[in-house]
Amino acid sequence: MSFTEVKKFLKHMQSDLDLKEKVLNVSTADDVAIIAQNLGYKFSGDDLLRFSGQKVDQVTVRKVEHPGEYH
Repeated sequence: MSFTEVKKFLKHMQSDLDLKEKVLNVSTADDVAIIAQNLGYKFSGDDLLRFSGQKVDQVTVRKVEHPGEYH
């Protein structure tokens, strides 16, 4: 998968404070992907997790490990 859609979404998020707030208030990568899909971006939560550790402008994507989480 190309990370082009993820990068476009992250750039959009940086310029839209309401969108940024929505993204910061959800719990999972799938939740973020649903928000993005509703805006026309095409990527999944798994795609976003694979993007973990990469930076787009001022945003660094990080997977948060939760206690008791299964992989």
